[in-house]
Amino acid sequence: MMSRLKQTTFITAAGAVATMAAAPAALAQEADRVLKFAHVYETTEPYHTCAVDANEMLMERTDNRYGIEVYPASSLGKEVDINEGLGLGTVDIIYTGQLFAGRAYGPIAIGGAPYMFRDYDHWDQFRNSDLFDELAQGYTDATGNHIVAMTYYGNRHVTSNKPVTEPEDMEGMKIRVPNAPLYMMFPEAVDANPTPIAFAEVYLALQQGTVDAQENPLPTIQAKKFYEVQSDINLTGHITDALLTIVGGPTWDGMDEADRETLSGVLEETAVCATDAIRESEAELAQWFRDEGVNVNEVDRGPFIEAVKAMHNGEMATWSQETYDQLQAIGQ
Repeated sequence: MMSRLKQTTFITAAGAVATMAAAPAALAQEADRVLKFAHVYETTEPYHTCAVDANEMLMERTDNRYGIEVYPASSLGKEVDINEGLGLGTVDIIYTGQLFAGRAYGPIAIGGAPYMFRDYDHWDQFRNSDLFDELAQGYTDATGNHIVAMTYYGNRHVTSNKPVTEPEDMEGMKIRVPNAPLYMMFPEAVDANPTPIAFAEVYLALQQGTVDAQENPLPTIQAKKFYEVQSDINLTGHITDALLTIVGGPTWDGMDEADRETLSGVLEETAVCATDAIRESEAELAQWFRDEGVNVNEVDRGPFIEAVKAMHNGEMATWSQETYDQLQAIGQ
């Protein structure tokens, strides 16, 4: 399954765009079957634009047997809802965080835990590792759904209305986190007050003062305009985060092997398209925010890392010590 990710020759994001521009866009409704691809992100974000481009690739490669209709911005439900929809057949494909997938199979969540990766290269080696293949298979065995790709989401940083440069600055801070238990590990490690709120409701919660802070990668902070209602972006880089692309079991089981291979290949290329765009955006955005008048604060991550490491294999861990040790050994 995921081992094919290592063997596929991917097209670049720029190449995908060039290919799509060469001919009129195909309409998903012209396909014999239209697959519903649901996510919670904005239409301006690469996760969405790259997924939209996947429709034409899939139609061409399946002779119009399959197309993809993308439903962005929680239009088919919140993240918990679309995860449940995979097994019900109400959605066919989703992007989801590893910690949401971890609700169904705990070990897959390890990649979304705070300070689990040393840097991007460590994460990149993990997504192409035998360990990740094993975790993806465990998720399939537990759910019947199939992880076919992983997309870089970016380093998550804390935004707030005051500078955060050391763990003590977060003591008592009411910080919004996604509604998955492991997102509470980082706030709890620094004595903050994690508050689960649905993604679509975060801007209003910040604007109204329901919470003091939130945490997300720079491209997401820009796309969701959180910088309009927060004065400071603090470069904690506490999670090297990723989105899993998952195909629901009922959809997968209804396809023949050749079409499964084709769909997987298209979705892998989509993951590369979005990953490349996010990495490019992430490299430029700190200065963009400064130009917008936002305080972008450099952070010594050492004290934050030490606070979190004590929890890596504690009560919140949904993985074994062996899995943790395997992950840490990658690239060493």
